Amino acid sequence: MKEFRTVSEVLDFAIANEVEAHRFYSELSQWAERAEAAKLFEEMAIDELQHRIRLDAIKAGEVTITLEEVGNLGIADSLEETEPKANLTYAQALVVAMQREKNAFRLYTRLALAARESDVKDIFSKLAQEEAQHKLRLEIEYNLTTF
Repeated sequence: MKEFRTVSEVLDFAIANEVEAHRFYSELSQWAERAEAAKLFEEMAIDELQHRIRLDAIKAGEVTITLEEVGNLGIADSLEETEPKANLTYAQALVVAMQREKNAFRLYTRLALAARESDVKDIFSKLAQEEAQHKLRLEIEYNLTTF
């Protein structure tokens, strides 16, 4: 597991992850065959960009962290892994996105548990919470789309 020496390193790591997530959802929106899929993934890309902006503000000392409880439908845990690629069905694209959010949630949760400093623990806990919110949003969409 990656070791961080400063809060700034934690935030730089998180910012890089948000930049990558923005790229991922932007690309997924371009691959989408249905307009509603493209719209959902464009919104997710914007969310990731907003997360980056918030992390930049936290790094600058302009924003504090607040934590909230997030629900879980457990759908992502019961589905087979799907690789991101062009021409995915909407359901497959949702699965790819759910799995990505689930993995990000697990990463940030493990980092929060490993953190020694409370401010670092809070940052990773907040990031885990944001990934859980995305996963829940995708699980709800998947549930509405497939059942």
